Amino acid sequence: MKVFAKKLIAVLALVPGLAFAAEGGYPLDRAPERNDLASLQNGAKIFVNYCLNCHSASAMRYNRLRDLGLNDEQIKNNLLFSADKVGAMMTTAMRPDDARAWFGAVPPDLSVIARAKSSPAGSGADYLYTYLRTFYKDDTRPTGWNNMVVPNVAMPHAMWQQQGIRAARFTDQPDPHEPGKTVHAFAGFEQVEPGTMSQQDFDTATADLVAYLSWMAEPAQHTRKRLGVVVLIFLSIFSFLAWRLNESYWKQVK
Repeated sequence: MKVFAKKLIAVLALVPGLAFAAEGGYPLDRAPERNDLASLQNGAKIFVNYCLNCHSASAMRYNRLRDLGLNDEQIKNNLLFSADKVGAMMTTAMRPDDARAWFGAVPPDLSVIARAKSSPAGSGADYLYTYLRTFYKDDTRPTGWNNMVVPNVAMPHAMWQQQGIRAARFTDQPDPHEPGKTVHAFAGFEQVEPGTMSQQDFDTATADLVAYLSWMAEPAQHTRKRLGVVVLIFLSIFSFLAWRLNESYWKQVK
């Protein structure tokens, strides 16, 4: 039994490493918690302007944005670009055949992307936050862009004007596993051209977008969590009363 337990612990210890390798070997940054309405509204605006051109969110309706404090008029005037009605789904006008011709693959639906990318290496929000901030210029790629989280990614950098153009620096370092050999290791980013946003502002905007993607993956998650707390409090009180009632019933027998 002890031998089995040791083997199980060893396997579990390897799991984060496997997930780490699956993400291109780049460590995931922790996504900031930005769940206030202002951040989510800004994230929805960024999503519609920069993501919805190529990606769909076919499980989300525009009218669900009412939960973020927006009314139908605000949704129509500011966010409704790819549909005619507030009750329509968030779909893109780009045809799948065109997407394959331009990018080599159809961009994935983003309805539940924040949940789909969760792994032992980090949450789905951590994955998206790191991914969206680690694009760099690479003229060998068809789109002219590459990414540290997803090497040889087919997606271009949609917000390059805001972040600016960055290049990735790589150095040859000794391979820790094979003496005498070297590995091509990432050594940092170099800002080639400044963007319209500072790095801090770009990180904040990305955090807002990621917060919206996380909310979109489960719009009722905050209600679920609040109800969960209420249920746990009720069960705690009920358990205490049941325990005291049991003590009262069995007092004479004892």
